[in-house]
Amino acid sequence: MVEWSRTWTWIEGGWHEGNVQIMGPRTHGMWLGSVVFDGARAFEGVAPDLDLHLERVNRSAAALKLKPFMAVGEMLELAQEGMAKFSPDEAVYIRPMYWAEEGGFFSVPPDPETTRFCLCLYEVPMPQPGRKLALTLSRYRRPTIETAPVNAKAACLYPNGARALMEAKEKGFDNAILLDAMGYVAELATANVFMVKDGEVHTPYPNGTFLNGVTRQRVIALLKAAGVTVHERPILYDEFLAADEIFSTGNYSKVVPVTQIEGRELEPGPVAAKARELYWAFAHGGL
Repeated sequence: MVEWSRTWTWIEGGWHEGNVQIMGPRTHGMWLGSVVFDGARAFEGVAPDLDLHLERVNRSAAALKLKPFMAVGEMLELAQEGMAKFSPDEAVYIRPMYWAEEGGFFSVPPDPETTRFCLCLYEVPMPQPGRKLALTLSRYRRPTIETAPVNAKAACLYPNGARALMEAKEKGFDNAILLDAMGYVAELATANVFMVKDGEVHTPYPNGTFLNGVTRQRVIALLKAAGVTVHERPILYDEFLAADEIFSTGNYSKVVPVTQIEGRELEPGPVAAKARELYWAFAHGGL
């Protein structure tokens, strides 16, 4: 049996402790993948941009033709209730989810009238920036809107990232850079990615093939406000190989420097450190 970290889940009017069982073998979300979710973080007594994550889960549900019925304010109140079940010094992952219980025509599309919602909070320590983070190029690519619901944070997109991660691990790396259909860098398997060259920041333009992350957008805005030049543009993988610094942004780890790309080692640099410092100041109300 898996030993889950401390977990609380709200569903259909009540809180339940532990990994509560909420789906059956005929549940559409389990069987045919009509699941969307989002992830926010509570740490050090703050939960930055929680409202933006909750807004996005409703947009994701609509993109999958589900029926998002929870108002953002209602979800915020529930999240605050849930966070109160943990001590202030615990780092908590906040995950709202929607899925369809039943299918519609021929069972394949979801029936929006059977949409269900839960809010799951569980303890997950914040990864520290001093850890090793080695990247390699994945042979797998990000899909386009014609082939997958890339306009949603949908569970069905994650097996592609998972196989990229497994491929990277087999090669001795920690994460992978995925290209888009045109051959430009899109993102990491689990986060958005940035590079630094001659003091300026470059990051892939959000062309619809990857999620334009909440933390990504926040870091870009903070860097620009601090006077750092940030370019959102198509970037080739060779440019990352020659970068002065590389760092990732995402809800799970926030801002983390990359320490290796292929066979080349990288030192955590001043721009990544500044991005992390700015984000922490924003999270704690200092910006």
